[in-house]
Amino acid sequence: MKRSALMLAAALSLAAPALVSAQPQLQTLQVRDNVYVLSGAGGNIILSVGRDGVLMVDTGREQDADRVLAAIQQLQRQVDVQIRAIESKTRINWGAEGRSTVVNDRDPSAPVKPIRYILNTHYDPDHIGGNLKLRTAGRTFTGGNVAGNIADAGEGAAIMAHENVLVRMTKGEPGRPEAPADAQPTDTYYIDTMKMSHFFNGEGVQLLHMPNAHSDGDSVVQFRGSDIIATGDIFSTVSYPIIDVARGGSINGYIDALNRLMDLAVPEFRTEGGTMFVPGEGRVSDLADLTYYRDMTTIIRDRIQDMVRKGMTLEQVKAARPTLDYDPRYGTAPGWSTDQFVEAVYRSLSASPKPPAGTAPRGRTE
Repeated sequence: MKRSALMLAAALSLAAPALVSAQPQLQTLQVRDNVYVLSGAGGNIILSVGRDGVLMVDTGREQDADRVLAAIQQLQRQVDVQIRAIESKTRINWGAEGRSTVVNDRDPSAPVKPIRYILNTHYDPDHIGGNLKLRTAGRTFTGGNVAGNIADAGEGAAIMAHENVLVRMTKGEPGRPEAPADAQPTDTYYIDTMKMSHFFNGEGVQLLHMPNAHSDGDSVVQFRGSDIIATGDIFSTVSYPIIDVARGGSINGYIDALNRLMDLAVPEFRTEGGTMFVPGEGRVSDLADLTYYRDMTTIIRDRIQDMVRKGMTLEQVKAARPTLDYDPRYGTAPGWSTDQFVEAVYRSLSASPKPPAGTAPRGRTE
């Protein structure tokens, strides 16, 4: 009996590391200047970290919110040490708030500036799941016309998104109840763009609506000074385009969005370098990567569109395997299969068989 108990204990001790490692490890990568990407908590999370505090693009999965918050706080401390070291030798201004309120001899043990803004690219739970936890851990700026109790005006970070994201979060859907009030966007827009009213950490930031692409509420976030664009699920390096037809997504809208992203890019040389794109999932990319993805998506769209025009059924289209030459690279992603992608394209094209103007390939493809 004692020997069996010892063997069982040894087996459990060996199995424990495997159980711990099953949870994805969070990784932080500096993209450029004060902009970082945090991966491992669902969709990629983009962070602007500096003297004005933290601006987040998406918040990952709900179950990872505590780990994400801890990783952000650790990153803030590291960046704060670097900034104070530079400020001790120079007079660099690090942001709108830093110019007037930050002193160089600040107590190193004092808490760093909080999360100020959360920008949601769309409605999927792996991108907005941490809204509640991370909003309540932050504190936004106050000023201007403030209604109600002034003491409550700065409670929690501000959440910005397209209006369609707020509509879905307030109404709820089958299998997804209404989101808590503190997880919902506090500021929305319904036109083409939404620009932040002031520089944050030394640069302008704006949201751009990409209609009927992944869904009907997609935003990409452009960091004007760093020349970085967070794309949400309009771009991925690990999966086929995720097209949520039930929530207004379409293959033609998706290609239009990719073309628009290409128009926003300024490469350093031909299609390499310059503007950086942080996809919803996968690695940081440049225009060359985005162009390849646009071309792949357009080629598959054209193949399936031709089959739709010939009157082929969905089952016949799947059997024809229009994605075969791209499956080794994009067809193995968990959570979004090749069949799901083909079906989404087929249903999208069946509802609107002709592509809208502006979907012809543009830009260099070499």
